[in-house]
Amino acid sequence: MEQIRFDGKVAVITGAGGGLGKAYALLLASRGAKVVVNDLGGSFDGSGSDTTPAQQVVDEIKSAGGEAIASYDSVAEYESAQKIIATALDTYGKVDILINNAGILRDKSLVKMELDDYRMVMSVHLDGTFFCTKAAFPSMKEQNYGRIVSTASAAGLYGNFGQTNYGAAKMGIAGLMNCVAQEGGRYNIKANTIVPTAGTRLTFTVMPEDVISKVKPEFVAPLVGWLCSEGCEESGKMFSAGAGYFARAAVVEGAGVTFGGENEITIEMLIEKMDQIKSLDSAREYSSAMEQAGTVLSKMSGE
Repeated sequence: MEQIRFDGKVAVITGAGGGLGKAYALLLASRGAKVVVNDLGGSFDGSGSDTTPAQQVVDEIKSAGGEAIASYDSVAEYESAQKIIATALDTYGKVDILINNAGILRDKSLVKMELDDYRMVMSVHLDGTFFCTKAAFPSMKEQNYGRIVSTASAAGLYGNFGQTNYGAAKMGIAGLMNCVAQEGGRYNIKANTIVPTAGTRLTFTVMPEDVISKVKPEFVAPLVGWLCSEGCEESGKMFSAGAGYFARAAVVEGAGVTFGGENEITIEMLIEKMDQIKSLDSAREYSSAMEQAGTVLSKMSGE
């Protein structure tokens, strides 16, 4: 099989000073991409800043013969997110690939969580993904090409104790990318979501050390590389990756039950059919909200 290359492509990767982002940056750069290595350099809870992590990754890329430039701007405010994308446009003239990877953790139970903990996590993860995507989209639209990969989490898809802020943000990112995929379709802009399991400074807080060592970020990077490639036609999809495991995740809807020709639908009627309502036998995946709505309306009309 011919090797996937990114020669001539420009990639912006947020949170690329370590962990997953660094693995993505090194992989794409090793295959010819020019990379904007963005990292504020703060601690895992979002406090502080440091130019060292991003610059070290840039230095590593350059020492291996690649091209890269550092960006130290925060994703959490729109003005600074615009500067991240501007770094690519000013330095390399375009942006072909955007990997929204920057993240922080402020885990607490719902009752103990301060509003600042909620807002900060939402700002970095969900707002940051939106801000960077919005900033990059016009350039991608103009050149009729773009690949966007954003980062969700199993905490969002399936839930996790003490991560209401993080889970909400991460599931929001999946919804955001589904909508971006709809808007980008006519412009050859593909938008997908990665659900990674990897040993990073964030997962050190929730995973045992012996597990961390077995889930290397480098094991996630090949899937992200494929999603960023010119030949990838997938869009609006979610993929899980970690420890050598790769799978597609999806929101599906069961066949359900339709109450037709009734004057009234009661709670008791639903209870009687609840096993069928809950069943995911013959479940299907929808490509858009309009497609799902069409199914609902067709049930109403008896089609």
